[in-house]
Amino acid sequence: MKSLVLSALLIAAAGTAMASPTCTAPKDQWQPEAAFKKNLETQGYQIKTFKVTKGQCYEIYGTDKAGKKVEIYFDPVSGKALEQK
Repeated sequence: MKSLVLSALLIAAAGTAMASPTCTAPKDQWQPEAAFKKNLETQGYQIKTFKVTKGQCYEIYGTDKAGKKVEIYFDPVSGKALEQK
């Protein structure tokens, strides 16, 4: 019984840790995707994948100017980085 409870707690904790940020601004206030990507590229990012998350944030996978792999969530209105993995 104890192992069942412990397993349930670990699964719940893992699900919480993997949740991505949520953005709530209406889409008509978002920066256009093309302009947003271009701005990131001028900062030295190389974007392999760009997407809108289920939480309605921009997310990129790629490399930074130092060549380090990045996964970053951005607010689509302000462009502020919300979380980096």
